[in-house]
Amino acid sequence: MRVALRAAPGAAGALVVVLLLLVIVRLPWAGDLGMHAATIERLRHSLTNPGNPLVDADTPSPYYSPWMLLLGCLARVTGSSVFVVLRIGALAGLGVLVTGVWRYVRTLSGHRAAPALAVLSLVLLWGTAQFSWSGFLGLNSLALTVSYPSVFALGLAFHFWAWLAGAVRGREAGWGVWLGLGALWAVILLCHQFTGVVASLGAFATVVALAQWRAGRVVWVRLGGGVVVGLVVLWVWPYYDFFALFGAGAELESVHRGLYRDLAARYWLVLVGVVALVLRWRWDRRDPLVILFLLGVVVFAVGGVSGHYSWGRVLPAALIPAQLAAALAMVEVRGSRGSRVAWAWVVGGALVLGAWTQAGTLGYVVGRGVLPGVVAAKYRAPWVGYHWITPWVRYGDVVMTRTLPARQIPAYGAYTVAPGYPDFFLPDEGRRVAAVRRYFAVGTAGSVRRGIVRAYGVRWVVDRGGGLVGGGGLRVVARGPGGQVLYAVVR
Repeated sequence: MRVALRAAPGAAGALVVVLLLLVIVRLPWAGDLGMHAATIERLRHSLTNPGNPLVDADTPSPYYSPWMLLLGCLARVTGSSVFVVLRIGALAGLGVLVTGVWRYVRTLSGHRAAPALAVLSLVLLWGTAQFSWSGFLGLNSLALTVSYPSVFALGLAFHFWAWLAGAVRGREAGWGVWLGLGALWAVILLCHQFTGVVASLGAFATVVALAQWRAGRVVWVRLGGGVVVGLVVLWVWPYYDFFALFGAGAELESVHRGLYRDLAARYWLVLVGVVALVLRWRWDRRDPLVILFLLGVVVFAVGGVSGHYSWGRVLPAALIPAQLAAALAMVEVRGSRGSRVAWAWVVGGALVLGAWTQAGTLGYVVGRGVLPGVVAAKYRAPWVGYHWITPWVRYGDVVMTRTLPARQIPAYGAYTVAPGYPDFFLPDEGRRVAAVRRYFAVGTAGSVRRGIVRAYGVRWVVDRGGGLVGGGGLRVVARGPGGQVLYAVVR
């Protein structure tokens, strides 16, 4: 019995990883998957000048990161479809994440069960309202975003913190280690900027917690050298101007306002970890998890108060240390055996409740129809996709459509008139959005629509229903799910 209890965390952690591997096979489509597929598609066709991933314009894009460049090269060399490449990227990203968590937790605890418990806490210890967003490690969120650069970047962040902790503690770390850390920091920022901020806060917390302020002059000099190397890498990256992103906040605030809603329902199980952090702070006033948690809470709160809602993406900097603290408390809480057992029951109960909340994730593996009714009710169907237009729409064709289809159609190689996501580097974004709105507006004259079609080189139109045919200049080619229609533009 005791042996079985000791093996339980590892077995449960392994089941979670297996579940995510099975999810990768199906690769459910939601959120930004189309953007990342389109990015790989553009890099497959041109590594040196891929252009905007969504619209037919020669502009830079922050989606052209080192990780996407590597996947684009893989697609170019192998000839594999972008969805096969995304699956390969998901496997690699998941591997980097799991090994990164393992390495970092080993810097905090030597207990054999600690890494597996940490994995369970990171994916299950959230709330009783499902919430999915890239960079957030809830099980359902991770299932939908496992192929995203944010997962790979967060995995690198855990490796970065573990490597940094070893360098700060060990004075034998030479210049090569510190310069490598600086380069890794820059790669994380380039791969996913918001996760890069989380990684930076974690690095600051690690240095503050572990550095010997008086005896570590060599460490500080080499740390400065690493920072310089990181800044140089950010400066020379050829695909976009990283530092220009600091002026993009206003473009992103409305998109991220939802991060500040329903906080209690989404995260209340994390309060168990907050209690564990209080205990850690009582034992060590320079505990790195406590410092990172405080930094994350402050930045998140300032973002909400000031209206900089994009700062809400830093919330994992507060959630991750609390989740890890809860996991570590199960094996390292101080006190009597009774108190350790009680704590294990509390955290274990929270993990079970979190698992039940996210049980609908099973539907991405076996299908909704196989699930029991109470579990199927938690399942949220992924997007269908637009593979049905590919017999006619070719790479580089321009499609006139609205926002939601515009987030998916570029994955198949076509462009849209307006991007499905805010694009800080696209100077005529406002004009493009207005043109799409005018084209689909009720009562717009046929001559105006034809003028928009000519201005943007539109060859196809995708919309619901058949009301556009009466406007002239269009021919019905195919019908898709949900009453959608593919029209060809008649020249």
